[in-house]
Amino acid sequence: MSALPTLVVPLPRLGANLMLALVSTLALAGCTRPEPSLAPPKPVEVIVSGAVIREVVDFEDFTGRIESMERIDIRARVTGHLLHIYFKDGEKVKKNAPLFDIDPSTYKAEFDRAEASVGLATLKVKRLKADYERAKGLFANKALGQEAFDKASGDYHEAAGSEQVALATRKVAEVQLNYTKIVSPIDGVAGEAMIDQFNLVRADETVLTTVMSMDPVYAYFDVDERTRLRLQRLMQEGKIRSSTENEAIVLLALSDESDFKDHVGRVNFIDNHFNPTTGTMRLRASFPNPNRLLTPGLFVRIRLPIGDPHVSVMVPEIAIGSDQGQKYVYVVSSDNEIAQRKIQIGMQVKSLRVVNDGLKEGERVVISGLQRVRPRLKVNAKDEQIPSTAGASTLAPLLRALPRSTAASLSKADGGIR
Repeated sequence: MSALPTLVVPLPRLGANLMLALVSTLALAGCTRPEPSLAPPKPVEVIVSGAVIREVVDFEDFTGRIESMERIDIRARVTGHLLHIYFKDGEKVKKNAPLFDIDPSTYKAEFDRAEASVGLATLKVKRLKADYERAKGLFANKALGQEAFDKASGDYHEAAGSEQVALATRKVAEVQLNYTKIVSPIDGVAGEAMIDQFNLVRADETVLTTVMSMDPVYAYFDVDERTRLRLQRLMQEGKIRSSTENEAIVLLALSDESDFKDHVGRVNFIDNHFNPTTGTMRLRASFPNPNRLLTPGLFVRIRLPIGDPHVSVMVPEIAIGSDQGQKYVYVVSSDNEIAQRKIQIGMQVKSLRVVNDGLKEGERVVISGLQRVRPRLKVNAKDEQIPSTAGASTLAPLLRALPRSTAASLSKADGGIR
């Protein structure tokens, strides 16, 4: 560096400090260097996962309600005072087990009177029959006139008719007497006794209790038009089977159950029309209920499997983005460059989503850091393995364990879809 000439300022009042600042400024002006260039930014770090193949079963979920297969209101068939109650509220009862007794004294007296009338009528018939037989012989031998014969014949047949009336009266009295003992018509659980002992009950009016069957039970649920049309088209295309021999398999889960493996039933009724108000069709399935967990009135989740188990490409649900209704994922190439891929998605199984089109097995998709990436951006990709159990369908092994059946056979024999 060459020496700079000394600047002499002929100003007597210029301070020594100002002179030093001017000299330093001129000296630095001759030593200016260019600034160094900035280092390139590091690639964005993202976590990726490879698309996997899993065996799945398509299904639709609905909300259902449990109802008893048989619900019978126990009513008095005769009027009288209630004498006995044989069960406790909420107790299991067997078919023909006694439930109530109504005072039988009046009905027993009526039966005894009818029984006596039958005895008298039978004796009268026996006597008049003998007279008729004698008259018939005499009339045949022309020893008895027509008028006497007709009287003997008329008396006998009139007595025979009276005997039939007496027998019918006795039958009515017997039935009335039997109605004083009320038994359970089915196996089930008795509800609360609606009237206390010694109160008066009226025939065909007073409800004494309700008995409901508990095993099996019904689950009613409504299928929307979209699902119904989808099933019918799949059947027409041969992608799912339709059979009149097997009922559709349906699964159920309670509010505190996370899966559907504990309750397996079959659809046994399909309504013959859509409800125009709700746009749905009513279905009913039967479920075994040995532990009485499925209590009538409960709301439950119903899962209707559609078709057979099949393999599908799946990716984590968190990898899927949406742009104006179009689903997409960010795919990382072998040289760690981002590309946006449009996909068509299917059902969700746990944390994974089925990809029907747009992705192949093994392709890596971004599952973390989606907000920081864009197409053609270079990234630092870190692989994360999807657990082998993730997305594994519990329906496939369950359906295989059951007898061969069409999981979506809404058959014509049931009044529904074929």
